[in-house]
Amino acid sequence: MPLSAGSRLGPYEILAPIGAGGMGEVYKARDTRLDRVVAIKVSQEKFSERFEREARAVAALNHPHICTLYDVGPDYLVMEYIDGPQLKGPLPLDQTLKYAAQICDALDAAHRRSVTHRDLKPGNILVTKAGVKLLDFGLARVSDADATMTMGVMGTPAYMAPEQWEGKPGDARSDIYSFGCVLYEMLTGKRAAQDRKPVEPAALESVIAGCLEKDPDDRWQSARDVKRAVGQSSSFVPVGRPTSLYGRRPYWAAIAVLAAIAIALGVVYFRQRPAAGDVVSFAVYPPEKTAFSAPSGTTVPVPQFALSADGRTLAFVAPTGGVPLLWLRPMAEVVARPLAGTENAQDPFWSPDGRWLGFFADSKVKKIPASGGAVQVVAQPTAGDFRGGAWGQDDTILFASGTEPVYRVNAAGGTATPVTTLDVSRREGSHRFPQLLPDGRHFLYTILGAEPGVYAGSLDGKTKKLLIRLISSAVYASPGYLLFVDGDTLLGQAFNAERLEVSGQPFLVAEHVGRSSAYASAVSASSAGTVAYAGIISQLGRLTWFDRGGSAVGSAGQPGDYSDFRLSPNEKMLAASLVDPKLGTLDIWMTDLVRNSMSRFAFGGVLSASSAWSPEGTQIAFRTLRNGRIEFYKRSAGGGGNEEPLLVDNAELAARIQSVNLIPTDWSPDGGRLMFSVPSPASGSDLWLLPLTGDKKPVKFLAAPADEIQGVFSPDGRFVAYASNESGRVEVYVQTFPLSDRKWQVSTNGGYEPRWRGDGREIYYLSTDRKLMAVSVGAGPSFDVPKTLFQTSVPAGVSANRTHYDASRDGRRFLVNTQSGDPAATPITVVLNWTAALKK
Repeated sequence: MPLSAGSRLGPYEILAPIGAGGMGEVYKARDTRLDRVVAIKVSQEKFSERFEREARAVAALNHPHICTLYDVGPDYLVMEYIDGPQLKGPLPLDQTLKYAAQICDALDAAHRRSVTHRDLKPGNILVTKAGVKLLDFGLARVSDADATMTMGVMGTPAYMAPEQWEGKPGDARSDIYSFGCVLYEMLTGKRAAQDRKPVEPAALESVIAGCLEKDPDDRWQSARDVKRAVGQSSSFVPVGRPTSLYGRRPYWAAIAVLAAIAIALGVVYFRQRPAAGDVVSFAVYPPEKTAFSAPSGTTVPVPQFALSADGRTLAFVAPTGGVPLLWLRPMAEVVARPLAGTENAQDPFWSPDGRWLGFFADSKVKKIPASGGAVQVVAQPTAGDFRGGAWGQDDTILFASGTEPVYRVNAAGGTATPVTTLDVSRREGSHRFPQLLPDGRHFLYTILGAEPGVYAGSLDGKTKKLLIRLISSAVYASPGYLLFVDGDTLLGQAFNAERLEVSGQPFLVAEHVGRSSAYASAVSASSAGTVAYAGIISQLGRLTWFDRGGSAVGSAGQPGDYSDFRLSPNEKMLAASLVDPKLGTLDIWMTDLVRNSMSRFAFGGVLSASSAWSPEGTQIAFRTLRNGRIEFYKRSAGGGGNEEPLLVDNAELAARIQSVNLIPTDWSPDGGRLMFSVPSPASGSDLWLLPLTGDKKPVKFLAAPADEIQGVFSPDGRFVAYASNESGRVEVYVQTFPLSDRKWQVSTNGGYEPRWRGDGREIYYLSTDRKLMAVSVGAGPSFDVPKTLFQTSVPAGVSANRTHYDASRDGRRFLVNTQSGDPAATPITVVLNWTAALKK
């Protein structure tokens, strides 16, 4: 019997009927206890105990695109009241993609809680100003005997998966089948069961076909994968250029950030080319369960990649088992493949014929056949810290290394000779990112120093011409443009490669590209009219306090991209280096943990970072890059007074002084020394000591044919814990101080970032799978077997210039840079026929 306005169901007052069907009625009502409007669905039958129990489980779902289930009565459901129409197609493509992603998001959230819908259809999806809302979610999780009590949620014939037709209960893949029907209807306005025809774009047809496979094992296996595929599809839309080139964003620059794995958009393009003159862009994502690798030492991480000269293959760096490898992704294939033997690869570059790849690894310039094979060493420079390479038509390879000039070497190997000269009078710190121009005799490169910019040089060393006054790399893009990054914006400018002259105003190519940096390049171009660019690799996190059992007990500061952070000795202050999201610079911020207030402590130039507290907590030492080189300063922790230089111009470190990996790691307990790591081409990174009294001459403390990083003093100053890869895997070691032949390996299965407890009786570190570990320290010293405290969600990877946690002095709490959920994968956006946009 229908309910009238004013009648009550428990605490709910009926306001008006909304709709009715064969299984019951739906009413708009008011919850008199909370004074909120709700929707009540009344069944013609009483619910079973199992249905009520499972419905309450569904009520635990909390998602912006799922209609919330508030309460369950004996024969009614109380839900969120949604004011909006039912989903109905056909819809514009952009709206379809938006709603499809939201539906997949909701399905994925529910499926992860073992909740399936089993009656997904347009009638159960409402459209609001904030997006879609899915109704009746999960109420099909009942037995067949209870189906008559669930208002038909066992399925609607036009949207039911084949296994549901067969009377099987179905699972998450049944929802994916129904989603394919819904997606088809959003695009065409017709039901897939009645008029199933291929849709455009072709990439979306592939998504739908994968949803509607008859065998569940042949379908997409998760809603998350479907969402990724939908996101990829959104970037495969040929469009034109806006009317103005300068100051406006080309529509083709919009990238899909919804996906984390690659699908076959390149296959679609190369097999079904769009009309001549179309600009096409699509996103390439890292292989499943991995991520693109940033160059070592960079403070603003961007993927490392390079397009082949014909634009048909993309090379990039991504880790396998934690070790960076080169991967190749042909545009006409679905997946990328790794190149064996390229461990620790960095900064790939192609030979002009596409048969070889050059790269840097293990302080050497190397090459490998693109088809795979033996790796060959081309050169071993006197400095590491590689920053870019290029391969010319005459088999000349240019490369940049550390604080050196640009060098040339024959691709067959031999002696490397400089083709640029550092001008000491202009305080030039290094020459980087060489890019050969079409004539094979001239090249672009970046000068870092007091007068930074993009310059043109020549192989005979006679040319040095400023083109763009900007700290950024630049690439030549056929038929006559320079592409470079200013801030986080990719710009283009007309360029005459014969006269080495830029002309006209820069024009906008794309936004939200990896920020201009002295340490990484975010753009590549082929001679065939293809351009690729990427944004920064997101490492946003929240500094969260955890107890020893892994329970969150609070937070510190604001969410952001934290490069490093250290607690003051009294644990009342926090010095942290944060990436500025607009400028791409790194500044030190001080957080008062008692008052929960933040203020900027050190800034200026490209970076201010790597805080080390004095033992009494009154001063902070840190590094800067303001004058074309790394310098160390100290300042009162209260922020007053001037900065006092600690390490500025030092002849012994001059060859390394520009490296971003010159990093303070700890201040000795007696206050007399600052420990810091220094890159070395002969022995990897070494640990050095800077005396703060006397002659203040830096001295080497620990060096081996491996990396030694992250050195920290024990509280009594008798030992140093550090991380090293001398065994082939990064492990934590303890060395006596002063140095002797006594050394202990503390970790047993990989470890990094050691920290001491305040009494020296325990050492903490991160395992390679990002667990926080603890090792008891006894007399002698002696070290117990490591034990796991808890699993963290810190960003993956070992980095000399990033820290991920700190420990309280009593070892009861840990401040951890915790990522919230799975970060969105950073794509490399590939743009085909990009210059066509300039002609329209």
